Formats: sequence, C-alpha cells, structure tokens
Amino acid sequence: MMRHLFIALLLLLSPAAAAAPVTTVDGGRVEGVAEGDIVAFKGIPYAAAPVGDLRWRPPAPVVPWQGVRKADTYGLDCLQNPFPGDAAPLGGPMGEDCLFVNVWAPKPQAGVKRPVMVWIHGGGFVNGGSSPTVYDGSAFARSGVLLVSLNYRLGRFGFFAHPALSAEAGAAPTGNFGFMDQVAALQWVRRNIAAFGGDPANVTLFGESAGGRSVHVLLAVPAARGLFDKALIMSGGGRATGLGLVPLAVAEERGVTFARNAGVNHEDAAGLAALRALPADRIVDGLDMRAIMGDGVDHYAGPMLDGKFLTEEPARTIADGKGARMPMMIGATGLDGFPIGDADTLLTAFGGDEAAARKAYASPTPLLTSWKIVGDRIFIEPARYLARQWSASGLPTYAYRFDYVAESQRGAMPGATHASEIPYAFRTVEYRYPGAVSAADKAIAKAFHDHFIAFAMSGDPGYPIYRAAEDRLMSYAPGGAAFVPDPLRLRLDLMEKAQK
Repeated sequence: MMRHLFIALLLLLSPAAAAAPVTTVDGGRVEGVAEGDIVAFKGIPYAAAPVGDLRWRPPAPVVPWQGVRKADTYGLDCLQNPFPGDAAPLGGPMGEDCLFVNVWAPKPQAGVKRPVMVWIHGGGFVNGGSSPTVYDGSAFARSGVLLVSLNYRLGRFGFFAHPALSAEAGAAPTGNFGFMDQVAALQWVRRNIAAFGGDPANVTLFGESAGGRSVHVLLAVPAARGLFDKALIMSGGGRATGLGLVPLAVAEERGVTFARNAGVNHEDAAGLAALRALPADRIVDGLDMRAIMGDGVDHYAGPMLDGKFLTEEPARTIADGKGARMPMMIGATGLDGFPIGDADTLLTAFGGDEAAARKAYASPTPLLTSWKIVGDRIFIEPARYLARQWSASGLPTYAYRFDYVAESQRGAMPGATHASEIPYAFRTVEYRYPGAVSAADKAIAKAFHDHFIAFAMSGDPGYPIYRAAEDRLMSYAPGGAAFVPDPLRLRLDLMEKAQK
C-alpha cells in the first residue's frame, strides 16, 4: 500500500505532470498537453452548444465552466454523414454540440508574440471537421507559428432557411450559421490568442475547398472585417460561377420542402419549434458530398445570399473594391476538381473555341478530359482570376500550383488531385501515406510548409509576387519547387473566355 502511494506521489511530482500548460480563455481555465517544445490545447468551446433552442441561431457566448477544463482531446466534430473515401477522415465522434477550437503553439516566451494561422477545413459545407490527423498543427508550432483549427456547423445545421426562421430573426442575419460560426471563432482568436503566446494583430486565415471558399466569403463580408490580416486560399475558387449561392427566397423554399418531408407543415413559430425538436439525425438526412454533387438536392440550400450577413457574391464585392485589403496567397492543385459530366458536352460549351479546347484538353480517356475541364472551371482558372483582380488592386499577391504526386501514388493517380496538397502544407504526409513517404515527398512538404510559414510571418512567402502580364507562379512538382510560367496558361485562357 505504501509503495503504491509513493509511486502515485512521484507521478504527481514528475516534470511531465508539472509541465501541463494551463491558461485562461473565455469561459474559464483550460489545461493542455506539453509535447516537447510545443503545447497543444484541444476541444476548447468558442461558443455555446448550438442545441435545443439555439439550433439555427447565431452562435451564442460560451457558457463558463468551473475549475480547470481538460483540453487534451478533440471536441465533437459537427454532425454529418461521413463521406467514404474522404482524404481527411474524421478522427473522433460527432455531435450537434461541436463549436470547438484547437490550438498548437510553441511554448510561450515572455515578451514574444507569435504569428497565428487559423485553419478552416473543407468538405463541401456538409462534411469535414478539425479532428483528422492530417490537420494536426504540431509542425506549424514547431516552425514558430500558432495553428488554430475550428469546427463550424455543417449541412442543414449550418446552412438552413425557413420562413419561420426569417420571421424570428427580423433584422438580424439568418441562414448562414456556419459562416457566423467562423466569424465567432475568429473573434475568439482576437480575444484569446495572446493567452497562448500568439499575436492577435498577425492572423492569417487559410482553408481548402469549402474552407478556401469560406476565406473568400470572409474577405467580403462586413462581419469579418478586422478579424484577420492575411488570406491564403487553397482550391477555393474565385468566381461567382458554379458555386451555388442561392437567394434567401430559394433557400426558404428548400427549407420548407425539407420540413414537409420531415412531417412539419406549419411555417409559423409552432412549425419552427417542431423543427428544432427533430432528432439531429433527421436533420442530417443522409447529406454528404455525394448528395450535393451533380444535380444536387431540392431540399438543401447550402450557403446562401441571405441579404444581411451575405448580400452579394463575394467575387462581385471584391471586383468592386469593397472587400478587405491584405496580402493574399492563392492556388490550386494540378488536377483539381472532380470528374463530373460528359467530356463531349463539356467541350461543346467552349463554343467557337471548341476545336482549340479539344486540342488543349486532349487526354488518354474522356474521364480525364472531364476532370481537367471541371477542375479548371471550378478551381484553377478562378484562382488565377482572383489573383489577377487582387494584384490589379495593388495588393501583394502570390500564386502557386501544387502539382506533386507522392512517389508511392504515381502509378495510381494521374495528377495532384483535389485536397492532395493538405498533408504537405501541414507536414503530415506520414499520416496520409504511412510507411510510404520518400525523401522527395518530405522535401516538397518542407518547401510548401515553409512558404506558408513565411507568408504567415511577414505576408511574403519568399517567392515573387504575381503579375498578370508575366503569369508566373510557384510550382510544386516532381522536379521540386520552382517559380515558373504557368504551364496551363493556354487552357486557362480558353476557360477564361468560356467563363465570361
């Protein structure tokens, strides 16, 4: 008995136990985990649980807790129907109570303020979360930057409109609750990040796919003004075409269709109460990336032009010079997008340039032709379009193209596909391809990651700015990282004409 007590006392007094980091944030004190030269805090609430009467309301202030809250595991990821084949599968359980942030930081030093990067995950606004292992922020912290990742409401929890909701909101915004969550998380960062050694005046917002699209939105909306200082958009588009932002009235119609399918026929306060009482799984209703691709669904709106939070397409706001002004880094993967649609139909859409397009997009298979066209239309050319707009406004703009395929995947993958660059940015390639990471894979990851770090620190990733007349970008390819003329310029010029 005495021996057990002695061992317990030694454990309590051990350096590892004594080194557990504790800090104070909105809501109370949190205890993280020390991992060598860095600290990690996971599952910190940044808003109240959006459940019960708070379902389909803007995020409410966090509910304070007593004592010290353990912050050593991820909070619940937002409820969804997981997508088979996801490049970033969730690492933990899901639930409607999901508004959490995670922080990785170098061990704080007195008087030192570190740059901050805030990560918004992708997943088509219906899938994803902050818990996937490829999103682990340890490498950023080891590079001297604080990494914050966040959850935001997805699917109908995050993007839902209904006449009763509009009536309840009155003059306040409604519908885009997921974007409101992102704003609330950024506000949390401004208020709390200094407690972790971060600089609240040096925040870089970055995201991929729907996360990149979110950065684009937050550059345009007044609600996010002043909450971040640099923007990094990964495969987030840049044009208004093909992105599906519907007007509030259309979103309400789809909400009514969903409600009736769920047995709620009233459009008044009683109907809204009945909707809020529906089981969470009934709200998910099978939504995932497969359901929203192609023809989509008539009972889900997704992000919308609600008329208050988001009044017009972000591309229009930015084109008119009304968005935020800051340094931007933007790019896409070399084989971005998805192989959707018939190749001949897609080629016919080029009109008078069809013959040139057939030559430019010639591929071994029609599937690969479709893949290239859709990727150019949704991600690659819009990224160039936004880079040109940003540069023409006199703002520091840095373009890249990630065209690297892991050596172990080169026999199976025809190019750098959508989301394949993420583990290189996070230097988590070992998690994505366990036991199959080469020296060349690690070298590209270091180059890509280091450019992200440099951009976060100074607004300059370490390579030349983008100039439309030169059309050069940083390429990450099997031969290494190099600043080169855009190898897809001919294709993108054709796509630019087709987009107008």
